[in-house]
Formats: sequence, structure tokens, C-alpha cells
Amino acid sequence: MRTLLAATMLAGLFASPSLAQTLKLTEVITSPERTATLKEIVSTFEQQNPGVTVEITSLPWGEAFEKFATTVSAGETPDVVEMPDTWLALYAKNGALENLEPYLEKWEHTAGLNERALQFARAVDDTAYMLPYGFYLRAMFYNKDVFKAAGVEAPPTTLDEFTAAAEKIKAAGKAAYCLRGGPGGLNGWVMFGATMNGDNAFFTQDGTSTFSQDGWVKGLTYVVDLYKNGYAPKDSINWGFNEIVAGFYSGTCAMLDQDPDALIAVDEHLTPEQYGVAPMPKGPAGKAFPTIGYAGWSMFASSENKNLAWKLIAALEGPEGNIAWNKRTGALPIHKSAENDPFYAQDKFKGWFEELSDPNVVPTVMPTDLEEFAFFKDSLVIKTSQEALLGSIAPEDLAKQWAEYLTAAKQKQMGN
Repeated sequence: MRTLLAATMLAGLFASPSLAQTLKLTEVITSPERTATLKEIVSTFEQQNPGVTVEITSLPWGEAFEKFATTVSAGETPDVVEMPDTWLALYAKNGALENLEPYLEKWEHTAGLNERALQFARAVDDTAYMLPYGFYLRAMFYNKDVFKAAGVEAPPTTLDEFTAAAEKIKAAGKAAYCLRGGPGGLNGWVMFGATMNGDNAFFTQDGTSTFSQDGWVKGLTYVVDLYKNGYAPKDSINWGFNEIVAGFYSGTCAMLDQDPDALIAVDEHLTPEQYGVAPMPKGPAGKAFPTIGYAGWSMFASSENKNLAWKLIAALEGPEGNIAWNKRTGALPIHKSAENDPFYAQDKFKGWFEELSDPNVVPTVMPTDLEEFAFFKDSLVIKTSQEALLGSIAPEDLAKQWAEYLTAAKQKQMGN
């Protein structure tokens, strides 16, 4: 009996540590719906892996860049992190992220990924330091009720029509455009800038930024004028994602450029008869340049449970978890099989698919391969663009500051 008891105790001593494992996961693009969905998928993962616990840390997006950078610099790194495209180069270039290529080589679902998924996964040094979970392509939401009251018959297809619609909507007592003047606002500036410019190239061959060129300056001026002319709400200078979406569904402003993830909140407040989604308006060259972004899951190289961390990423990124995630969070999924899902055949996705099929609509990928881009987007752009909106600096000065910063970053990357 003593021998049996001793054997049982020894078995418990040696078995428990191997079974009880904890993974740390940090999400940075947060909302109540997203966090709830993440917890559901993680809960299923924990049930399928007895003894494994996943600790989730949720950082508010508006503060996530600084907060996460602070925790990393203090050595408090997670096993798995939600990685926005704009942060990827920063963490991949300094060796913080694990190379996922060996895992993707053996994963049974790699062959079923669409081309964009692997292209963006390998955005830095042609190596997969992150696996995207979905894509965010901008299109124009428009409020049909506000349009009707203002006498605007259809969503604008050109910037001239956009300005004309804005004038009518303002005359009817509403704001026309939900300007994102706070965190995450770079997309709007880039889209209007490139569309007015007729080209979305960020650099010339020698690494000089194009932001200070006349076409881009005209586009940046266009955005400043939207605000100065009262076509955007006065307090939108500080708006982030939640504020612009609320501004749209509340009827405060009639048009909103956003990704499919905005559908979650919009559908809670408006019926399909009250709003539509159309392609972004085209500029003088007859082209539009909606930004396309992505986010995904990365593994930190410092993880002591790398195989288990990959197992968690695989659960999040596999067809079942990925499609469930994107249906609830609004991104376009990474698996080819999702294209046959009836969910994406709904009319509300029509604007995005029209953009993807129009040769004169050119999705624009930000220069996220630059190590300095994360600071540019989440710090420098917010400060300087708000100064331009308030009239403290001219659009030309805004363009010059952006061009100088990005030129230095690009030429450093080129070894100049």
C-alpha cells in the first residue's frame, strides 16, 4: 500500500507541472464584441487542451502602442500578441518576434490561405513574423435618411460630388463627414491625398517621400478644408474609431470611410434600409486609393512555450476559429473557403467587393516595412495633423514634416 501511495504521489509531482501551463496573450485592437469573441475561441482551446490556461490582456487601441511598448521594454512580453500591420516591422526588425515559417510549413491549413494572407505575413524580410487573421479595406458608408433629407440622391462617386454632397448636408443642418482626427486617422489623410494625387506611391526610387509633392499637398489640403468648412463635426479633431462609428449611426455625420468591422456597431443601430456602403470616391485621375490594412497573431521569440503558443495561434487562425472571428469582428477572412460562405454574399459587403473588382480602385498598402512607421502613424501623424486642422500649421508644412520623417526612415532602410 505504501509503495502504491508513494508511486501515486511521485506521479502527481511529476505530472502536474507538465499539465499546468499558462500562456499569455495580449490583444490591442479591442472592443467589447472583439474581446468576447476572443474569449470564446480561447475557452474552446483551453477545453481541448486540459491544464492549459490562457491569460488575456486587453489594451485600449488608443493607448495600445505606448502601453505595449512600455511592457516590452520592461521585459514583460506575452507568448502571443495581436500584431497590427503598422507595428510589425518595429518588433520583427529588433528580433522580438518568432519566425513562423517552420510552423506554416507543417500546418495543414497553409495551402488553403489566400494569396494576400501569405503576402502580408511576409511583409518584413520576406519572412512570416505574423499570420494575418483578416484584412481591412476602406469603403464609404452613407446614411440614406440624412441623404434624403438633404436632397442628395446617391453616394458620391468623385471628390467633386463628395464636396457637393457635403455642402447640401451642411445646409440641412448635419455634418457630412465623420473625420477621424485622433488615433488611427492616417488612413483618411492617405486616401484623400493619394486620390487627389492620382498615385499612391509613397517614395521615389531614391527613397524620397512623395508627401511634399503638389498632388499629395492638394489632398491633405482637401481634408483640412473639410474640417475648416464645417463639413465635419468640430470635436471630430479628437475622434478615434468608436467616436466616428457612433457619429455615423447616430446621424451626427452622414458619411464614414471604414472597414467592414464598423458593420458590427452600425447594424446594432441602423437597419439595412437606413444605410449603404459604396466604393470610395475617385479623384481627378479617375482613380480611388482606399487603404487596405491587416492585423494578425505573432509569437514572441522570448516565449518559453513556443509549440503551445503556435497551437493557440493555429486555433485562432484555423478555418473554424478564423471565420467565426471575422464574422464577429468585421474583417475579411484569410481562407479561400470563406469566399463560398453565404455571410459574405450579403448586400452590405457589396461596396468592398465592387472596389476589389474595379481596376480603377487601387488598394493602398501603408509602408509598414519601415521600422519607424509605428511611431509615425501613432504619434507624429496625430500631433501634426491636429495642428493642421486647427490652423497652427499649413497643409504644406504638414506634408513637409511627414516627407522629411519618412524620407529619413526609407533612406536608412536602403542604407543611404
